[in-house]
This record gives sequence, C-alpha cells and structure tokens, in this order.
Amino acid sequence: MEDLLRDFLAEAGDLLSSVDNKLVELERNPADPGLLNEIFRGFHTIKGGAGFLEAGELVSLCHLSENLLDKLRKAELAAGPEILDVILAATGAVREMFGSLEKGVRPPPADGKLVAELKLAIAGNLPARVTLAAGRAASGPASGPDWQALYRSVSPPPPAASGVAPAATEPPQWGRRVGDRPGAAATGGRREGERVAESSIRVDTVRLDEVLNLTGEIGLARNRLSGLRAEILAGATGPDTLAALDAAVSQLDLLVSDLQSAAMKTRMQPIGRLFQKYPRIVRDLARNLGKEVEIELAGEATEIDKTMIEDLADPLVHLVRNAVDHGVEPPAERIAAGKPEKARIRLAARQDGDNIVIEVSDDGRGMSAERLRAKAVQQGLVRREEADAMDERESFNLIFLPGFSTAERVSSVSGRGVGMDVVRTNIRKLNGTIGIRSEPGKGTSVVLSLPLTLAIVPVLLVRLGEQPFAIPLALVREMLPIGESEIQEVGGRAAIALREEVLPIVPLALLIGRSGHGDPRYGVVMRSADVSFVLAVDGFDGREDAVIKPLESFRPKGVAGVTTLANGRIVLILDFKELLGSSAEVPGVSRSALVRPQLRAAA
Repeated sequence: MEDLLRDFLAEAGDLLSSVDNKLVELERNPADPGLLNEIFRGFHTIKGGAGFLEAGELVSLCHLSENLLDKLRKAELAAGPEILDVILAATGAVREMFGSLEKGVRPPPADGKLVAELKLAIAGNLPARVTLAAGRAASGPASGPDWQALYRSVSPPPPAASGVAPAATEPPQWGRRVGDRPGAAATGGRREGERVAESSIRVDTVRLDEVLNLTGEIGLARNRLSGLRAEILAGATGPDTLAALDAAVSQLDLLVSDLQSAAMKTRMQPIGRLFQKYPRIVRDLARNLGKEVEIELAGEATEIDKTMIEDLADPLVHLVRNAVDHGVEPPAERIAAGKPEKARIRLAARQDGDNIVIEVSDDGRGMSAERLRAKAVQQGLVRREEADAMDERESFNLIFLPGFSTAERVSSVSGRGVGMDVVRTNIRKLNGTIGIRSEPGKGTSVVLSLPLTLAIVPVLLVRLGEQPFAIPLALVREMLPIGESEIQEVGGRAAIALREEVLPIVPLALLIGRSGHGDPRYGVVMRSADVSFVLAVDGFDGREDAVIKPLESFRPKGVAGVTTLANGRIVLILDFKELLGSSAEVPGVSRSALVRPQLRAAA
C-alpha cells in the first residue's frame, strides 16, 4: 500500500503542477476547449487515485472542482479571473492534502471558505474580487499575499522525516497497512513549513540500461585482466603479453570513464520541473499588484543535477518576484511609455559547456547605475568617493549588498533589502556566479552561471611548499610565472600588470593563514563575477576531475571538501568564495613582503 501511495503522490504532484500551468494559460486563452478538457482530466485522474486510496476529503474537493470546470466546458460560465482564482486555490488545497497523505495521516476537510466559494462559483454567484493595487487607496497599505504560503502551494509536499511517528493526537496513519510500524527511533524533527530535499529521483530506463551494459563490459575487462595476471605470474612476460595488458588497462580506463559519465546522467533532471512552478507565482503576484504580466519559459529540456534544482528554487523565486514587483511597470505607466500594456518576463536556461546559464529578464523600467549609487550612499552602505569610482557593473552589483533596497516603501513582497544578497549567497554556495545587465526604460536581465553538477569538479592542483591543494578550474583563467621585476606596488599592495589590467597578488599562504608568504614563483589568474586577482603559489601538479567528499564532522573555513588523487594522496579542495568572504576587495601584502630576500639583499 505504501508503494501505491508513493507512486500516486509522485504522479499526481506532476499532474497538479501541469494543471496549475494550464490554468494560467487558460486565463490568456479562455475560449480554448482543449485546455479546459486537459484541466478537467487532471482533476478527474487525481480524484480516481484518491478514491482508490479511500481519501474521501480529497475526492470531495476534486469533485467540486470538476463540477465548476464542467460548467466552463459547457460555456455556462466564463473563465474569468475570479473563477480561476478559486480553481487555483483548490489546486493549492489539493497539494496540502497530498502533504497530509505523505505524512501518513488522513487529509483534513477542505477549508470551509474555499468550499463555499466553489459552490458560489458553480451557481454563478461569485462576487468580484478587489486586487491589492485597487484596494490600496481605500484601505491603506496592504500586507499583500503570503509568499511563503504561495510557494508551498505550488511546491510538491516534503517527504516525511524518516522514522518520525505522528503524535498521539493525530488521526490514524493513512496509506499504510494495519501492523506497519514506522521507524523506532526518531532522528530529529524539523520546523513547521521547512522544506526537505527529496531523496528519490526518477530515472529514464534507457539511462539505467546504459549503466547496466557498462558494468557488464567492465566485468569482462576485469576477467581479461585476471587472466593476464595469471599468465604473468606463470612467467609469461613477453612483448605480446605486455601489449595485451596495456590494451586491457586502456580499455578498462575508457569503460570506467563511460560508467562515471552514465552514472552522473542518472542524477540529471530537466530544469522544466523547476520552471513549471513560476507561471502560477507570476500570475498570482501580478494579479495582486494590479499588473498585467506574462511569463515565457525557454530551455525547459536543459538538464541539471537534481540537487541543484532543489537549491535553485528559492533564489529563482526571489528573482521572479523582484521582476514582477520592481521590474515591470503598472499598465498605465507602460502605456504612457509607449510599451504594450502586458509586461513580459522571460525565464530561460541553456547549457554552455560544463555550465548551465539561467536568465531572468523583463521588459520593465530597468535600473539606472547613477540612481543605484546615490541610493547606496543615502543608505550609508558605501562612501561617496567609492560610489563615484564605480563603473556600471560595480553599480549594478550594489543591489547584492545586505540591506540595500530601491523600494520607497516596505511591503510583504519586498522593500526590506533582504532578498538579493541571499540570492547571491545561495548561488555562491553552488559554485556559481550572478551578473546583471540593465538599461533604463528597456528592462533588466539577471544571469546565473552554474556548474552542471557538484558531484565531480575539474580542479587545478597547486603546491604550497610540498603540500598540494585543489582549486576549482571554473575560477582559473590562466597560469603564469612571476618574476621579481614584474611585481609592482599599487596602493601599498603587491600587484602585477597583465595586458591592460593591474591585478593584486594574493599569496595562497595568506588566505589559508600560514606564516611566510614570500618568494612567489608562479601565479594563477583567478576571476569570478566579483573579483579578479593573481594567486601566488609555489608550483603546479596538473589537472584532475575531483570527486568531492564532504568533511562531515569538522570542516575548516575555506575548505569545500577533500578528494583522493590517483596516487592515493588526500587533497583539500579550497572554497575561495568562503576564503575571500563577502568583501569585494581581496586581501593583499606589500611588494617588500613578496620579493625574494636574497634578491632584495643583492639589490
């Protein structure tokens, strides 16, 4: 029974997300009978599964929704915004009931107000609703929608914590056979409403077949190596045997690489599974703000590691919400500016080499770099002289400062300056970068660049003394020797001129807290969206694809994890975002601290 429940929730959750998107599309195309039929079938399918599980409350809610949809199919009612509000509220209630089933308890009856609104809508007596924008003048500043609740309403229910039994006051467990026992020992609770990452994943059987086929071929290669080993132990060490051994090892190396790639593909999921949440969020927010906004999705088939899909959900909610609230203008302002009344937000993904690029763009009012600098000075976040020295990119990056906001008033949607700094922090944790392009009157684009997966990371191996360290290759632009004559002093800090740039030299020893950082021999040019500098090291040990293993019990600051080299040596993988901290200025040392002592004496 539990397997049936799990399958039902997985399939019904995807189906309900599809229903949400089709309802948003129906608002744009209310006369499309195909959309109405698909939405009706979605509720009917969910109702059938709920009936098999004897979840009567869920059956009743789906049945009421079907009755309303049937009125729309027969053209007895029009699919206006008020009716669609009620149906979308019903999908949110259905998803909450899924959450109850996931926890093994009987779903509570649907909210009485929702049931009453469904019945009023079926009877054609549903009153018109007042939007947030329309109601402000009459009622003063409105608190607006509960965005945490809205996001939960379009997100799949979190799985129940393993081994946590319901409290004694809860209804009997639902979807389990009598006599089934939950785990005996609780491993810890979680706060109400806290999302938990799903531990399961759907994998295409074609990809599983590829993994199985490769494991079979590796087994054959192993047998061939075992045979050659026996021959060598028996004294067969001639050229033919050694050539066969070399060929067998090469074949095994290729097969292991293919298996690693095939196994990584099983973790990949289309990003469309994440994108499908946002049309509903945009629709509800725009309606509450009295704006006309349409969202366009692109690149939904682009694949990314499943764990990154989960970690991207909240940052993208912030970006989409900001685009609707701050980015696009109200209809009257757009018409006055000669723009279409309906604004457009675009959420697009594409693969660029070993990275995925996600762009959230709008055709709204855009941002002025000069105005951003003035706001930052006014709010005491930067000094006037610092602001005057900023270029356009640095000015746009001001919105990532904690506490920075361009909003004139605080609302439940935004205005407290606690959104974009969180977005950048979360993107950095994924080893990604974030950048902004904007033009006043034209719109804004926020571009995220992230690795396809966090499980395997290409690294550059550098040495400090005799100890190797691993640096993520995504941050490395080039390697170069550092000559004593090339080291300059700029603003009291050692620097080096590289083509048209002057970059500060930062010894690796300084970053990790080791004493003694003179005599730099080599440099690694490090670049991210925020900083550029030359990392001074003692030598290089090549490039490797590192399998990151986390340090569970103790993780020093600036260490992302460890990896094991081909020679068996364990190497620390450095996290430069953590080593550098949130400051836009990298640490440095004077030229005199870097120049080799013997050369200084000779000079």
